[in-house]
Amino acid sequence: MEGTEISKRLEREKTTVQIMLRLYCKDQHHTVDGLCSECQELSDYAMNRLAHCKFGENKPTCGKCTVHCYKPDMRKRIQEIMRYAGPKMLLAHPMIRLRHLLEGFKKRG
Repeated sequence: MEGTEISKRLEREKTTVQIMLRLYCKDQHHTVDGLCSECQELSDYAMNRLAHCKFGENKPTCGKCTVHCYKPDMRKRIQEIMRYAGPKMLLAHPMIRLRHLLEGFKKRG
């Protein structure tokens, strides 16, 4: 059961990142369907980082993490996307945004 909760949590995190990337790419790069190559590269990178997160079930939200596992250039890119898409998530996907905000308040480890 514990493993299932981990999987659900990481899947929610992956979904949130994917949605934020799609919102950003659609608005900023004017993509109609899917992601442009630049955003797809960042998506692949982010999914890999999530899959290999050393905190596992105790993973904090990225903004509260003590370990910065992203390369500096990728970190800058994802921060820009999160700053842009985060507020838009309130209207586009309010439940996902609310859950992500609540995850940020949880104590881990």
